[in-house]
Amino acid sequence: MRFLLKMLFMLGALVFAFVIASNVWIMWKTTDDIHFNVEEIPAVDVGVVLGTSKRSVDGGSNSFFTTRMEAAAKLYKAGKVKHLILSGDNNTKYYNEPQDMFNALLVLGVPAQDMTMDYAGFRTLDSIVRSKEVFGQNEIVIITQQFHAYRALFISKFYGIKAVTFASDDAAKSGMKSVVSREWLARPKAILDLYVLKQPPKFLGEKEIIEIRK
Repeated sequence: MRFLLKMLFMLGALVFAFVIASNVWIMWKTTDDIHFNVEEIPAVDVGVVLGTSKRSVDGGSNSFFTTRMEAAAKLYKAGKVKHLILSGDNNTKYYNEPQDMFNALLVLGVPAQDMTMDYAGFRTLDSIVRSKEVFGQNEIVIITQQFHAYRALFISKFYGIKAVTFASDDAAKSGMKSVVSREWLARPKAILDLYVLKQPPKFLGEKEIIEIRK
């Protein structure tokens, strides 16, 4: 029994060390590419808006969604991106993140012809890889919250995509600290997916051409 407890303790210590090391590595590799001011963002053709639910768990509005859409519209109107890929989950006919983003951005003044909905952005890895492999983009601006940006950028670097992030707000001030906490576990999982499991996107499909208006 003492031997078993000792082994469990050692295993737990290794897992804890891996989680901490993964977070430190990912944040160290990507922090310089996270920006909060539009003026700091280089002008590129395409911005990728990462999906999230428009509703919170209690049924109210999701501040992550609202601020993310506002950031995307701000970036577009400043001329930093010419086109937006709205990449999110559309698992059922009752849940459609890309369509919700499209509708919100229309209200915020982004023309329909300058948006493309990506219905297979089931997770961050899928959204980032599909921006390159399906939509043909090697340089993008990612629009999401700061806590999420580190992982998105890390995946981009792994796949040779030149990316920066326009962080829409400080998640720690949004009252959703539990979401931020879960990200600490999502980062080591990303490392395992990329370097060990070699996880591909759930769905790629045919290439799609994005029409960039000049």
